[in-house]
Amino acid sequence: MRLRLPEEHPTEPPTGYKIAYPVLSHNGRRAGFTGVSLGGGLPYGVLDDARCVYGRRHRCPSRRCDCGFHCLHSRDEALGLTCLTEHRRAVVLEITVLGSYIRYERGMRYARQRVRIARVGPCSCGRASDRFADAGWGRAGWRTVTGSCAGCAADRMSISFPGFARLAGERLTVSAAPGTAAAAPPRPEAGGTVPELVAEAALLQARLDWFQSELAKVIDRDEP
Repeated sequence: MRLRLPEEHPTEPPTGYKIAYPVLSHNGRRAGFTGVSLGGGLPYGVLDDARCVYGRRHRCPSRRCDCGFHCLHSRDEALGLTCLTEHRRAVVLEITVLGSYIRYERGMRYARQRVRIARVGPCSCGRASDRFADAGWGRAGWRTVTGSCAGCAADRMSISFPGFARLAGERLTVSAAPGTAAAAPPRPEAGGTVPELVAEAALLQARLDWFQSELAKVIDRDEP
């Protein structure tokens, strides 16, 4: 006798939580996410179907395979995974489980998902993140990005949270956790043409000459 798993018929799709890395396509036209373990080599969109990472042609999730999307039931448990050294820069995703799924004690394995919210942790400096910046690594065709503040992202490729959400589509919401350090003053923009710099130097020299002349008048007036 073959035992069958109990079937569920929820009135609305289940909600789950997982961690992932945000990614941008090499041409900057698409945004998505990539997993941190088994499916790390297959970036996915905000609304996407699972694919077998072993290249098999069965539907996900198969009982004879461990393919499919994975999520946890608890947001706190997903957040706890970001304490691991290798996952410190990952974001926590709140997703809607779509299609068929297999329920486990701590989470689910399923066929289709919609990412609703991406929660971004503080910048590595401790300040609240307000954009995604190039993480310095990625996969073929995809650049990994991580949460960053304006000061730390000044010298790297970056994209605002609304800009990332617009590229990702499907009404994705990106939210940032509060930082643990005081906000840094904005860094001045680098660069400037040679004529501009010469003009600035001339202006500063003129101001300095004026102050010196005014100082000399005060000294002469105060001398007996």
